[in-house]
Amino acid sequence: MFIIQHQAAELWLKLVLHELRTAREHLAGDRLQQALKGLARVKRIQHILTEQWSVLATLTPSEFVRFRGFLGRSSGFQSYQYRAVEFILGNKNDEMLEVFRHDEHAHALLSGLLGQPSIYDEFLRYLARRGYQVPAPLLERDVSHTHLRAELVPVFRKIYESVAENWDAYEACEELLDLEDNFQLWRFRHLKTVERTIGSSGAPVGPAACLSSATR
Repeated sequence: MFIIQHQAAELWLKLVLHELRTAREHLAGDRLQQALKGLARVKRIQHILTEQWSVLATLTPSEFVRFRGFLGRSSGFQSYQYRAVEFILGNKNDEMLEVFRHDEHAHALLSGLLGQPSIYDEFLRYLARRGYQVPAPLLERDVSHTHLRAELVPVFRKIYESVAENWDAYEACEELLDLEDNFQLWRFRHLKTVERTIGSSGAPVGPAACLSSATR
């Protein structure tokens, strides 16, 4: 069960990454509705990933301790595809490259995404092309870093204060907020499942450990 759970999660993450890359291309090409269609699919997958934790939560501490020693200090957050999804959504951390330096494929994937615009970056560029007053420095910034800027408040205030006149941008904002909420919920369910199975002081386990043990 443990192995299947996490291998299935890795497959879903692979699809999420594919859909997010495609949505990013649509945003760059001003094809907002196509981008939103892809994001809607990602949201469905997020619900599946979150609900999967209810299956793993049936693993009792006494059952888990039988094989815990084989997992070492592996963590679900060591999954390179999980980090890739974070990167393309805009949460970037170049220190993660060192973690995956031993894996040529993972390192190349993350290095590429680190230097590419995120979904968030492409959305800001889309807004700028639509006439919204996105500050130029934000459009020309180093995309390898995460950023949250107060200068964007007037842009989003305009969208949310006049929804009817800015419906497309408003809809996109809400879809992106849904993605963020779902991502945080998934992380929370992961945390609570780990706490239920091994306690709050134990090292979390996840895809990296599972896939490693499955190939032994």
